[in-house]
This record gives sequence, structure tokens and C-alpha cells, in this order.
Amino acid sequence: MGKSIAFVETSGVSSDELKALCREIIPDVKVYQLIDDSLIQEVNANCGPTPFVRRRMMEYYRNAQELGVDLIINQCSSVGEAADAIMPFLDTPVLKIDQAMAERAVELGRKIAVIATVESTTGPSVRLIESVAAKMGKEIEVDLHLVEGAMMVLIEQGDAEKHNRMVLGEVQKAAKDNDVVVLAQGSMTVLLPLLKDIPVPVLSSPRLCVERVKELLEAQG
Repeated sequence: MGKSIAFVETSGVSSDELKALCREIIPDVKVYQLIDDSLIQEVNANCGPTPFVRRRMMEYYRNAQELGVDLIINQCSSVGEAADAIMPFLDTPVLKIDQAMAERAVELGRKIAVIATVESTTGPSVRLIESVAAKMGKEIEVDLHLVEGAMMVLIEQGDAEKHNRMVLGEVQKAAKDNDVVVLAQGSMTVLLPLLKDIPVPVLSSPRLCVERVKELLEAQG
């Protein structure tokens, strides 16, 4: 029987990109997407996962497990720590979408800029990078840049051009003082074509995540 995976997504903003990456990198893997836009709205309104969000996430993770998938991917950085709390209660392994990106950032430099467009992402993203650095035994400095409102412009207005204008200047500023720039949300990959002249590496989670998925599935045999 072929391999299968499930993305648990709090927004559909990056679902098409994830599907395209899966077709490119793991074309023989069956992909399920469990999407509930109400979750990110609840998270943003409360600056983090509420008990309601945690309960719904557990339901979706159990649903994914009942599908018999080989791996579950948590798509949303803002609820990454909630995913950590759920993992021990599942038999199916869980991968956070930004895990591979955090590891690559720590490998690439000591001074790491994190660009976020919603406040609820800032804490989990920074703590994940700090945790990865501690496990690797590396000292780092995290430089946080929050571009407030940009994510809502993208999700609620569907205005990628305005979103890009809001974020691009912050990326350029961060690149002057850091070794690597991390785009905290997968939705920010719409910026990548505009970042070719940035003098330091700019990391985005979706491609790195799907490449890690391929590695993990191959390791399962």
C-alpha cells in the first residue's frame, strides 16, 4: 500500500502551494488536507490557541489518524506548541511545518531574523528556533520583526500585492543586520520571487517541510 499524509490547516491560504509541492516532491504519496479557517480567526483574536482551538485540533488529528496516514503535518506556526501537546496522545507521528526551517536557520547563522505578520506566531516561532539551537548546542540571537495586519490583508482581502509591500521593506531591513531571515508563516512564500536580491538566505517553511516529509516517509520504509 502506498504512503499517505494529512495536513491539518488553520487556514487555506497556503493549501494550493502545499498541494503543488507535494505533486513535485512526493508525487506518489496520497495527500489529505483538513482545513478549518475558523481556527486561525480564533487564534488571532486571542493572541494564541484557546481551549476551543486545542479541542478542535485534537479532533482533526484523530480524524487524520483514523484515515490511516503515515504522517500528520501541522500547517500553522501559531498553533505549533498546541501540536506539541497533542503528539503524545497519537500513534501517528506529527511534523510541524516550520521544524525543518528552524533547523536550517540555526545551521546557517548565529543572528536570525524572524519576520511575522501575526502576533500569535511570534512566540511559538521564536521559541522553536531557540529550542532547536539549544539541542544543537549553538548560541543564537533572534531578531523579531512583526508586520502587523499583513496576514489579514492576505486572508481577508486577498490582496497579495499590498501584503508584499508591507512585508518586503521589513525583510530588507532585517537582512542588513542578520545572517539569515526566516519567514515565520507559510503564507509569506508569495514574497519569494521578490527576494532574489536579498544578500542573506531567506527561508520559507513549505518546501523545506515537504522535503522533510519525503525523508521521513523514506525512513519509514
